[in-house]
Amino acid sequence: MPRRLAGGPPGDAVSARWEMGAVGAAALALVASACAGGAPSSPPSSPSRSRSLSPQGDLEHARRILADAILFDGHNDLPWAIRTDKKAPGDVAAYDLRGRAAGQTDLPRLRQGGVSAQFWSVYVPGELKTGIARTQLEQIDLMRRVIARYPDALQLAGTAREIREAKRAGRIGSMLGVEGGHAIENSLGALRAYHDLGVRYMTLTHNTNTDWADSAADVPRHHGLTPFGEQVVLEMNRIGMLVDLSHTSAETMEDALRVSRAPVIFSHSSARGLCDVPRNVPDAILKELPANGGVVMVTFVAGFVDPAVARVTQPLIEEFNRRVRDLETDSERDALFEQLKAGVVMPRTSIAKVADQIEYVRRIAGVRHIGIGSDFDGNTEWPEGLSDVSMYPNLFAELIRRGWSDSDLALLAGENVLRALERAEAVSAEMK
Repeated sequence: MPRRLAGGPPGDAVSARWEMGAVGAAALALVASACAGGAPSSPPSSPSRSRSLSPQGDLEHARRILADAILFDGHNDLPWAIRTDKKAPGDVAAYDLRGRAAGQTDLPRLRQGGVSAQFWSVYVPGELKTGIARTQLEQIDLMRRVIARYPDALQLAGTAREIREAKRAGRIGSMLGVEGGHAIENSLGALRAYHDLGVRYMTLTHNTNTDWADSAADVPRHHGLTPFGEQVVLEMNRIGMLVDLSHTSAETMEDALRVSRAPVIFSHSSARGLCDVPRNVPDAILKELPANGGVVMVTFVAGFVDPAVARVTQPLIEEFNRRVRDLETDSERDALFEQLKAGVVMPRTSIAKVADQIEYVRRIAGVRHIGIGSDFDGNTEWPEGLSDVSMYPNLFAELIRRGWSDSDLALLAGENVLRALERAEAVSAEMK
């Protein structure tokens, strides 16, 4: 998300506005358009089936794969896009998904992209001073109303089995994800209530520390999880809610992997080994992932996949974070952003950079521990050919050109995260 332009180093808290929201939309314009360069990809370890003879043939092949497989994206910010829509804020009916929507997501483009299942992020800013739980409930309610409005296309799902049933019925299986542990306001009761309302993962932090976990974009406060933070993880295991480690500090990642009895996910993250920002996953964590059974769902956000973006945007992020703490209104933050970005020219990026990230994670963690977490509607600029939910086939065609097998592409598309979800459900049954 643009709020998530947040690759700021420890010691420079990155405002949620750099990843989403009023300033967020503009912020990701900085990030994605800046992407170019990066490390070369490595070939996949498994052999390919017969190769297509043309780019068009690869694209048609990709579409066939996605017609059969379950493409389960880990992160889409449609609820916040609706809530902050300039024409009709929060109006589910006015933000009509049956036609071309203002953002990157609508039903025709979801179908064109081959999406079978989606974690909808019900994001709430961590910087709110009051009303956090109220706002969280409003976001959950908003997305549930969206799902109910299109029963022929969307289906609320609570289990992996229901995701598979939705695919067979021709609907997009829909789960909710709470983005940031601040939303529970230090209450395990609130956590359980969110689960009852359809939330199936919670990101432990967003861009600010909570009272019990450190964020990648804030000054270290706890050096990982506190004892209560460990209780949160175990309660998530008990009720069958996936632990999402995107946005968390490396120490929080380490602690969560140590404590969790179920697989964890990174709903929208990339590899720090290719793009060295604190928001990404270090190699040491990638190496630990197979023992846990978890999945890194690689994001498309340009600033997290391409080091060229980080080199250009990092000074802007640091300066913005230094000065934004003294500002109180969105208009003041917008003005600061416009001032900082004036005259900045960014290079473009390509689908190849996302494919490089996927192959890097595969090489270290293994093919059973990678997935897709686009972050659409949380960003404004994208790699060329990967700018909205209709364009997943372009990425899969790129991987086909690199020699990926159909079976490995099915794992990447959704089978890996479904396996993690099924295991989390089994752990929950064992703990109850």
